[in-house]
Amino acid sequence: MQDVRDALYIGHRSDGTLTRRPMSPHLQVYRFRLSMFLSIANRAAGVAAAAGAALGVCWLNAAAKGPESFKKVQKVTRHPLGKLALVGWTLALVYHFVAGLRHLAWDAGYRFEKKNINEDGPVAVGVTVGATLVLVATIFGLAACRSRKKAS
Repeated sequence: MQDVRDALYIGHRSDGTLTRRPMSPHLQVYRFRLSMFLSIANRAAGVAAAAGAALGVCWLNAAAKGPESFKKVQKVTRHPLGKLALVGWTLALVYHFVAGLRHLAWDAGYRFEKKNINEDGPVAVGVTVGATLVLVATIFGLAACRSRKKAS
């Protein structure tokens, strides 16, 4: 042993003989791939979706408390930063759903080869962006129509 850390790599085989365990590769060994980013993004989207759901519960709570509380919450959600937060929450929900469908397919044994996973990554991103744009345009379009009806 050249170093004290070498002792950490010594292990025992099932027959009792000593063996040297392999050292885990460092991050510099790997080339960063889209599938790696999408895996991390799926976890982040799950956290963001849960946080957005908690804010949704606060919104429902304000609606249940009465008109004054609800007006305050509506003021926040009508602000450009509030709208941006709602769009971000929608994006997180949609991506987490799309990634969940990918994982469901993998669990069923479909498209689990490395080539397929690398091909499906850009598709998942495209579906997420497209579905989010459709949802956001629909929601904001309905809100605009509703506000025009109230004004007239």
